[in-house]
Amino acid sequence: MKLIMLGTGSATVTDCYNTCFLLKEGESSFLADGGGGNGILTQLKKAGEDLKNIHDIFVTHKHIDHILGVIWVVRVISQKMNQGKYKGDLNIYAHKELMEILENMLYTLIREKETKLIGKRVHLICVEDGEEKTILQKKTVFFDIHSTKAKQFGFTMNLADGVRLTCCGDEPYKEAAEKYVKGSKWLMHEAFCLYSQADIFKPYEKHHSTVLEACRTARRLGVENLILYHTEDKNIVDRKRLYTEEGRKEFSGNLYVPEDLETIELAWEEPLKGKTQ
Repeated sequence: MKLIMLGTGSATVTDCYNTCFLLKEGESSFLADGGGGNGILTQLKKAGEDLKNIHDIFVTHKHIDHILGVIWVVRVISQKMNQGKYKGDLNIYAHKELMEILENMLYTLIREKETKLIGKRVHLICVEDGEEKTILQKKTVFFDIHSTKAKQFGFTMNLADGVRLTCCGDEPYKEAAEKYVKGSKWLMHEAFCLYSQADIFKPYEKHHSTVLEACRTARRLGVENLILYHTEDKNIVDRKRLYTEEGRKEFSGNLYVPEDLETIELAWEEPLKGKTQ
């Protein structure tokens, strides 16, 4: 499976795109969030991703830097459906409060020829805390991250027996999510800025964490691979180096600070038949 970071930045960045990503296996893709506008279409084009391959979308929360791009993706996919250029259906997952907002936006902002597909080929699926769905043929559990701002869900996907990828949304890990996060082989966690620059970027006022704190959390929870995203962009040229240097003070596993459009191979060893790990 491949993880394609379409965007890595926080809400008001201008030197990178807002945080959103694809999980891709074969020709099928799962989109998590959409960034803050039709820039999502540019990012998908640059990534070489055809929208006809996206059949599942997850929206974490209602903030504009996560939800507005989803409206554009649904609009274009619906157009392709009407043109006979998209096979199958599109499933959109979100918690109930968010789905009500998303549904209202879709009916308000896009044309009737597209919205008529809602409930027919475009399915708005509300998920509860701890609810399991099958995405990319893998068990995926959505969970409430217990946000201190807008209600927000993350997810954990079972890539293989005992191998999980977990996305914590765009706020710091909370103990209530321990059963989903602990022991994840791959953890996606926000890191708004360097701890050494917290006085400049003031992450705590925005309900975010720093690189050092995200890495400390990952080490404590037994994570093997940590992916940091949803960052400021003032350090964009040296971000990878600076964040990695600070993160290494707390985390000795594989640390990723991806750039926009960077692809990460999610590799794992399959257990041998007849053997237990």
